[in-house]
Amino acid sequence: MFAQSVIRKHCTFWVAVIGILLQLSGCAEEQKPPSALERVQTEGVLRVITRNSPATYFQDRNGETGFEYELVKRFAADLKVKLEIQTADNLDELFSRLKAPDGPSLAAAGLTSSADRKSEFQFSKPYLQVTPQVIYRHGNRRPTRPEDLIGKKIMVLKGSSHANQLAMLKVQYPTLAYEESSDVEVVDLLRMVDEGQIDLTLVDSNELSMNQVYFPNVRVAFDLGDELGLSWAVPGGEDHSLLDEMNAFLQRANENGSLKRLKDRYYGHVDVLGYVGAYTFAQHLQNRLPRYEQFFRDAGKNHSLDWRLLAAMGYQESLWQPTATSKTGVRGLMMLTLRTAQAMGVSNRLDPKQSIQGGAKYIVKVKAGLPDSIKEPDRTWFALAAYNVGGGHLEDARKLTQAEGLDPNKWLDVQKILPRLSQKKWFSKTRYGYARGGEPVHFVRNIRRYYDILTWVTQPQLEDSQVVDSNIHVPGIDKNNLKKETSPL
Repeated sequence: MFAQSVIRKHCTFWVAVIGILLQLSGCAEEQKPPSALERVQTEGVLRVITRNSPATYFQDRNGETGFEYELVKRFAADLKVKLEIQTADNLDELFSRLKAPDGPSLAAAGLTSSADRKSEFQFSKPYLQVTPQVIYRHGNRRPTRPEDLIGKKIMVLKGSSHANQLAMLKVQYPTLAYEESSDVEVVDLLRMVDEGQIDLTLVDSNELSMNQVYFPNVRVAFDLGDELGLSWAVPGGEDHSLLDEMNAFLQRANENGSLKRLKDRYYGHVDVLGYVGAYTFAQHLQNRLPRYEQFFRDAGKNHSLDWRLLAAMGYQESLWQPTATSKTGVRGLMMLTLRTAQAMGVSNRLDPKQSIQGGAKYIVKVKAGLPDSIKEPDRTWFALAAYNVGGGHLEDARKLTQAEGLDPNKWLDVQKILPRLSQKKWFSKTRYGYARGGEPVHFVRNIRRYYDILTWVTQPQLEDSQVVDSNIHVPGIDKNNLKKETSPL
């Protein structure tokens, strides 16, 4: 009996101990911190850090854009959460902020997964294959192999995979010298090569294809190494929840074709800017403009604009093609965004009459929003620039112009400063950040050329023989009914 009593007491003790342990285990389970994915879903926000550059994230007249931005925006929508974009000034800052306890959820900035980076971060499956390329200036002797880099003035982004490549080459070629800079972006490096400030740089093939059109002297010397995969990065550790979700999303995007469409949109072709040639323009004057001339005239009359300026805008935007579509989704003869079209009462952007009326209404609105201090004819050119790049970026350029002691109300001065918006040294000081500042300069310059030709060709005092001899005769224009047009806008 005594032994049975002792046994019962021992059993009761161990049952109690086990019960306590189970309770503690349950408490521990309850206090387990949420996973990275759970935090994003609970907060309802995906915080992403990136770079302010054309291949990653920037703002243009259509709003926020960039390949990385578009892709990560789709990921946030897939998670059914809001997207919050943060930008870092350089790669070192980007990785430092990513591993901070209260840092962003992931980095989407055209990153490669080197061995050093893998020791601190986790990387998704690659979503874009790129090739590192050595870039030189046309007219200089072309390097064809790594040893040709010796003795050259070379600059690359600090902390980039290209810096790592050069570091490894330096082991093989000790006299190789290069500079790493955190004060530049890829567009700065290409510009420096184009202008002869440095001899060489290294960039990835995707970034070159997007920007080469702006730098006529830039050429590829040779590919340095094999293709690399660009990936998203998340903090290191045992938590793979967000990483697994990223990989699943990228896999679906690859299978359903949305990733391919995004690649084609940004890298499938290079925009052709600039004057297309007097002969081509003359041909289009004859076989395209007559179809839409009355629409331009009507829109000009309705909105007190010179129809020829509207026509010049339409040619610059679409070459007078009503079904034109750009990689950024703007469509129609006047290349309106969906948002702009809706705001201007355009229900069908591919209808040339609606598109021209919408473009006319929009340029009037843009012009009205300019400061009163900007007078004609500069006001017209400022309005065109804002139409192209957006009012915010134009105002940034005006402030930089004023800081340089130039006149922010004169197009001649501001057009000199606008290209600085693509240089990190300058756009880092502005409110709206990076912009393709050279684009509005080309945009305005080309429209002025087209407008000058249209003005000349429609002068009522010209004799028929003079117009025919010019090879820019426009069928359908009744010169007897031509009246002197008002000044543009």
